[in-house]
Amino acid sequence: MAVAVAPSSRRRNSPLWVMLAGAGAFLALALAAIALPSVPGDLATRECLLVLATPPVVATLRVINHAGSWRLLFPATLLLLVAFPRARKRWWIWIGLMLAAPAAEGLLKILIGRARPEDPSMGFPSGHATAAAAFFGAVFYLAQSLSPPARTLVRVGAVLAIVLVALARVILRAHWPADTIAGIGLGLAFASAATLLAEPGRSAAEIAGRRR
Repeated sequence: MAVAVAPSSRRRNSPLWVMLAGAGAFLALALAAIALPSVPGDLATRECLLVLATPPVVATLRVINHAGSWRLLFPATLLLLVAFPRARKRWWIWIGLMLAAPAAEGLLKILIGRARPEDPSMGFPSGHATAAAAFFGAVFYLAQSLSPPARTLVRVGAVLAIVLVALARVILRAHWPADTIAGIGLGLAFASAATLLAEPGRSAAEIAGRRR
């Protein structure tokens, strides 16, 4: 007999599925970047986005670009501990998130070895996109403790920050689109893993309960 799954249970399990989806997207793009001369759609998407690179847009995106800087976001992690009491219970996990994600991104750049569009240095995955997705992905999950209006506002802002940082990296000619999408997948996978570690018992036990 089928058992209905409560909405709250689905919400609690969502980090697991986001982690798997993010890791899967990253892996697929990484394999394409390694095996193919170019990732399908990368050049066409980049050309479409570069049409938007007017001086006002570029100036705005240079500011937004800072929202993906590890140098800014690592200290900003302390603000998460102030703003969200639930983050303080296992504060070391959120600090670890902002240390582990850039370390992984830097190592993967070396292993995959894909050059940037206008620079020989390695660019896959995008460090800024990874940082933004890790930090603002954590903000998205931690916002669950807020009141509904505040939660919606914070989550919309978090999603916009991730998307805008990724767009900025392409329009500022620093990355291919696939670099930024892979960075988002990697960052969200780390943020989701941190969420599961911060609230143990949420994943395996609840999934088992759903199958009974």
